[in-house]
Amino acid sequence: MGKQIFLALLFGLVSFAPVLASAATKFEVSGWLPYWRAATSTADVIPHLNELTEVNPFVYALKSDGTILDQGPMSTSTWQTLVAAAKAQNVRVIPTIMTGSGDLLHSLLSSSKKRIALEKTIVALVKDNKYDGIDIDFEGKKAEDKNYFSTFLKGLYQRIGRKFVMCDIEARTPLESRYYGTTVPGDAAMYANDFAAINKYCDRVRLMAYDQQGVDLKLAAQAASSSQLYAPVADPAWVEKVVALAAKSIKKNKLVIGIPTYGYEYAVTAYAGNSYVYDVLWTFNPLYAAQVAQQYGVAPARAPWGEMTLSHIKDAGVATTTPPLSASPYVANAAAVAASQYASSTNSHIDFRYLVWPDAQAIADKIALAQRLGVRGVAIFKLDGGEDQGIWQVLQGVKR
Repeated sequence: MGKQIFLALLFGLVSFAPVLASAATKFEVSGWLPYWRAATSTADVIPHLNELTEVNPFVYALKSDGTILDQGPMSTSTWQTLVAAAKAQNVRVIPTIMTGSGDLLHSLLSSSKKRIALEKTIVALVKDNKYDGIDIDFEGKKAEDKNYFSTFLKGLYQRIGRKFVMCDIEARTPLESRYYGTTVPGDAAMYANDFAAINKYCDRVRLMAYDQQGVDLKLAAQAASSSQLYAPVADPAWVEKVVALAAKSIKKNKLVIGIPTYGYEYAVTAYAGNSYVYDVLWTFNPLYAAQVAQQYGVAPARAPWGEMTLSHIKDAGVATTTPPLSASPYVANAAAVAASQYASSTNSHIDFRYLVWPDAQAIADKIALAQRLGVRGVAIFKLDGGEDQGIWQVLQGVKR
């Protein structure tokens, strides 16, 4: 309890109004539970199952021979306790099958024999384990395999009967925003996913609306024009563009907005003229940001797009590379400001660290956005005990 209060005070989570869905809308909330944190994931979620519509154990992966690897394994008591508790509360249990290998997918989907075998294998997995459906997370596909993937979805959809087929797809940025200020490549609109087919053969379509970073050049240019640091995990303005584009081909009552619970740390180089170059270092959970804030005496602040941020100059005792910082503690992005001033005054450059992450309030904002846009719901990636625990207070107010 002490740690939760500390995080609440540190990140400004004293209180916020619960998010309410329209009575006319059956708004759904699902969440992925990663196999690599099975114990903390299940312990985190089981007490809060009544706040979820669906749980997605992120455990299955495709093997090179087209069979399925159970990385849970789902037969262990840890996962079986979750499954039993979810079923007792009428919460759907729909595990994810994932791969990021384009070569493997080409091999499996371009062969009718292998494709049909894969469809049957997945259906057997669902029915033998009495799951409510399957979540397909096939990433890294090649554009040349678009029709093969559509055929696979069609076959799976027909074979699986009354069970759910969930599909996880890319957050597609409109070309005029993605290539803002540059020439749009001739092959820019060649995609590996056929949205029309996905609309037809998927019961829910989860937009992986995270890892935005610099993909929206228009929003990045707008931030740069006011000398703002800008490297969001997911800016609601970008998410809204993604949804609007997807909704041209996919029914809104199938669309689900993916919401991240993790953040990114960057090594940023400040150049003269308030210019920044970002280098992604790693992802982190919010507790890491709290530890960094305490270590460097920085109070995190909310970015203009709603996520939390802080900056610091690593190893600040190195005088040859550190601009003067007179006050400590200093707020959120004082280090970034000082670095930019140093770079401009010396016509040089200097590095600093920049952390960006969503807290419970940022997640509440995304849920409110999903409701305003009229989509089917949200999917949280990830629920593993590492997210801001204020999320459960937010979800308590969401009507399913």
